[in-house]
Amino acid sequence: MKVLQIAWKNIRQNPATSILGILLTAFGTGILCVLLLTSHQLEEQLDNNSRGIDLVVGAKGSPIQLILSSIYHMDNPTGNISLAEAEKLAANPMVKLAVPLSLGDNYRGHRIVGTDSTFLQLYGLELAEGRIWQEDFEAVIGAEVAQKHRLHIGDKIYGAHGLSSEGHAHDEHPYTITGIFKPAHHIADRLVVANLASVWRMHGDEGDEDVHEHGDEHHDENHSHELAGVEEHEHHHGEQHPHEDGSSDHHHDEPQLVKSIVGDVGTSEREITSMLIQYRNPAAIGLFPRLVNQQTAMQAASPAMESARLFSLLGIGIDSLQVLAYVIMLMAALSVFISLYNALKSRKYDLAIMRTLGASQGKLFGIVIAEGILLTFVGALLGIIIGHTALYLIGASTDGTATLLETLVLLPQEAWLVVIGVAIGFVAAVIPALKAYNTSISQTLSGN
Repeated sequence: MKVLQIAWKNIRQNPATSILGILLTAFGTGILCVLLLTSHQLEEQLDNNSRGIDLVVGAKGSPIQLILSSIYHMDNPTGNISLAEAEKLAANPMVKLAVPLSLGDNYRGHRIVGTDSTFLQLYGLELAEGRIWQEDFEAVIGAEVAQKHRLHIGDKIYGAHGLSSEGHAHDEHPYTITGIFKPAHHIADRLVVANLASVWRMHGDEGDEDVHEHGDEHHDENHSHELAGVEEHEHHHGEQHPHEDGSSDHHHDEPQLVKSIVGDVGTSEREITSMLIQYRNPAAIGLFPRLVNQQTAMQAASPAMESARLFSLLGIGIDSLQVLAYVIMLMAALSVFISLYNALKSRKYDLAIMRTLGASQGKLFGIVIAEGILLTFVGALLGIIIGHTALYLIGASTDGTATLLETLVLLPQEAWLVVIGVAIGFVAAVIPALKAYNTSISQTLSGN
C-alpha cells in the first residue's frame, strides 16, 4: 500500500483524537481566514470609497463620525450645516469640486442621499439603464440595491427615517426609480440617490417650487444626458463639461455648487448635512482645512487621516484575535502530537512486522509524517470553509450599507493558511516519526 493510504487508514482507526486535531486546526485557521478577509476587504473598501475625496466639511463633532456618515454611510451625521456657508466654501479658488449631501433616511438599510449630479462626476458613476432624476422624489439606485431587492425602472420605494430599516416610514412621499447605476464596486452600489429638494421636502420643508423648477431641474436634466452617455445634448448657460483629464472648464472663482442646488432661490435658511471637497491643487491640503476649522462654524475632516485612524483602531482588535487564533493552532499541534505519539504505542508491533516484511525505516518515518500532515491539511481546508461561511453569516445579519464584506472572494494569502496548517502537522509529527524510524524489530517482537 502507498504511504498516504496507510496514513489515512491509521487516522480512521483513531477517530476521536483525529477529529479533535482536525477541529482545533479548523477553528484556528477559520479565525485567521476571517481576519485576513476582513482586514483586506475593509482596507480596500476604505480606499475605494474615499478615492477622489480630499476633504469632508460638516457640523462640528467627531471627525471619524463625519467620515463614516458622509463617505461610508455607516453612522449618523454630526448635524447640519448652512447651505449659504457651504456655498461660500465652494466658491473658494482652492476648491475644484464641491458635492453637497443631505442625509437622514434609508430604504431597507440603504442610505438615501440627496445631492446633485456632481455626485455622479465625483464617483465616476454611469447609468446601466434609465435616466438621471429630473423631478422631486425621483431616484437612481445602486446596482446592489436593484439586485438585492429586485427593483426595476418605474418601481416606487418608501424611505424610512434614520439608518435602520425599522425607522418611521415616510408613506406620504414615495420615490420613483428612474435609473440604475452600473456596478461601481464601492459604496455607491448600496445607495439610493435623489436631488436635494426631495430630502428637504421629505422632512417637512416644502419650500418653494422654484427649488426644483429653476435649480435641480436645470442642472440635473442637462447633466443627465452627459452622464448617461446620450449623444444628443444641448449647451446651456452654467453647465460644465469635464475635459479628458477630469477637470472642468468653469472659471476657478465660480463654484460648481452655486446655482446647481437651488437656482434663483435664496439659501439663507437651507441646510445640508455635509459637503465633499476635491482640491484644485496640492497647496490646499494644508491651508483649506485650517480655513474651515478656524474661520467657520463647521469642521473639516480628512478621509485619508481619519480612515488611517479608524483602521488602526480596528487593528488592535484584529491583532488580539490573531493571537487567539495562533494559540488555538498551537493547541492543534499539541493535539496532533499526542494523538500520533499515543498511537505509536498501540501500533509498535504493526510497525515491527512491517519492518520484517521489508518496509524501510524511511517508509515508517514517512507514514507518521503523512498522518500529521493529513490531519492538519484537512483541518486547514475545513477552516477556510468555516471562515467564509462565518463571513457570509455576518454579512447576512447586517443590514444595508454596513454589508461591506464579500464572501466569495478567494485571496492568494489564504493558500498560506494551508501551508501553515501543513507545517504545523509536520512539526507535530516529527518526534513520533523519529520514534517509528528507530523502532527495534527484535526488542519489539520479544516484548522488551
